[in-house]
Amino acid sequence: MTVQGRRALVTGAGGFIGSHLVERLVHDGATVTAFVRYNSRGDVGLLAALEPALQREIQIVAGDLRDAEAVRQAMAGAELVFHLGALIAIPYSYRHPREVVETNVLGTLNVLLAARDQDVARLVHVSSSEVYGTATRVPMDETHPLHVQSPYAASKLGADKLAEAFHLTYGLPVALVRPFNAFGPRQSARAVIPTIVSQALAGDRVRLGNLEARRDWTYVTDTVAGMLAAAEAPGAVGLTVNLGTGRDLAVGEVVELVGRLLGKRLQVEVQAERQRPPTSEVERLVADASLAERVLGWRPTVPFEQGLERVIEWVRAEAHRYRPEQYAV
Repeated sequence: MTVQGRRALVTGAGGFIGSHLVERLVHDGATVTAFVRYNSRGDVGLLAALEPALQREIQIVAGDLRDAEAVRQAMAGAELVFHLGALIAIPYSYRHPREVVETNVLGTLNVLLAARDQDVARLVHVSSSEVYGTATRVPMDETHPLHVQSPYAASKLGADKLAEAFHLTYGLPVALVRPFNAFGPRQSARAVIPTIVSQALAGDRVRLGNLEARRDWTYVTDTVAGMLAAAEAPGAVGLTVNLGTGRDLAVGEVVELVGRLLGKRLQVEVQAERQRPPTSEVERLVADASLAERVLGWRPTVPFEQGLERVIEWVRAEAHRYRPEQYAV
């Protein structure tokens, strides 16, 4: 199966990864419907950052994942569904767990029901490495224990299990991908790498939370390539597949690298408000993505340092999008 000539629905299309996925799908010849969360401003999120000619190729539908009829209408005629839509900010899930669960779990149920009833050819469900919790062994393959440490992670695991259940119960052709920490241009200051970069470009002081947390930083175009491979590979249905690099860096190491690329000696201020509760902090995530290579033919291609340079270029050019003096939850 290839995406060329196919009708594809992307939920969460206005988000960071979603906008990159939409861009790639259009370039690859798919007919794309982009489902974005409705707001009265007509804001389509990061789809507005795409080239105008490409934007004209997209059908944008606004709605809410919690509205089953809105999801059903958006999916009409779709052969491929990429389900990325979710509330993803972990600190936000501490404050508003009900909204996060309703969107991420019930919203996923609505997507699965619509996909089942409309006989889609494949649904790529996007998980999160947060469902593993702090690594008990490294690298972390798909059999690693699941240990949710935040309401967000719990909501994603609930969504994952629903997707698995729909495959086993109804034969829904679901492929589940579990990205590790994607980064790249367009990412908001809610994520730590653009937070570091935007503060470093504005001055010599960087305000952060846990400097010791280690993550498997995966460049966004590699993450998107893995999602497309999951849509196309014959053996992907019914599997959960990690998408990561197998290399982890601590937040403090990322700060040092950003400083080196900018020719600055950055001072770090640790702020309590930016730290997770101790038992909720995921200390280390690093992927074993060998299954993705075997089944999907996927492996990451963009080195971390090269990706980081691209982020610096983006944040420098789009500085108006960032408020380095504020903590973005």
